[in-house]
Amino acid sequence: MWQTIRFRVLSAVTVLAGLMLLTGCGDEKGIRQIPEYKGPLSEVHDLEMIFSDSARLKIHLKAPLQTEKANGDRYFPKGVYVEFFDDKGAKTTTLKANKGVRYANNIYNVTGNVVVNNIEKGETLNTEELNWKPDTKTIYTEKFVTITTDDEILKGEGLDAAQDFSRYSIRKPTGVFPLKQTATDEAN
Repeated sequence: MWQTIRFRVLSAVTVLAGLMLLTGCGDEKGIRQIPEYKGPLSEVHDLEMIFSDSARLKIHLKAPLQTEKANGDRYFPKGVYVEFFDDKGAKTTTLKANKGVRYANNIYNVTGNVVVNNIEKGETLNTEELNWKPDTKTIYTEKFVTITTDDEILKGEGLDAAQDFSRYSIRKPTGVFPLKQTATDEAN
């Protein structure tokens, strides 16, 4: 019986001491708040990522640094370089940008001196921002674009294209466009 009473007394003393400590530190100025960590959860240096389909190389992504945040977004703060390959394994297109991010919803966004080279066609796209959706195999932007071909320079705002840049459409073309004369036009 004595031990039971003693336990109750000690429990009451412990509870009172705890309450005194809590009320003594209850002043917000006295409580030190630990700031929430907002930095990366992981870092990967000299990243090389391979995308394949049916054991065939489709995309090769390289970046000097990739960081990942708690929400799943992956950042490429030191640039990104991507190579696209056709069904035969030949490199068809390259993409280079100063920065990039892969959002958790699997959309990539690259910014800063974005350059896309279509090796097969000899065409180059320059813009300041480009988005890539691997699921639909498309790239697009709302920003100003310049496309340089062998014999012309195309400019405009906004672009929709296949990820390998094999076909594209400028949303709001600007500038002077040369018209090629056909044999029918020459006869008239």
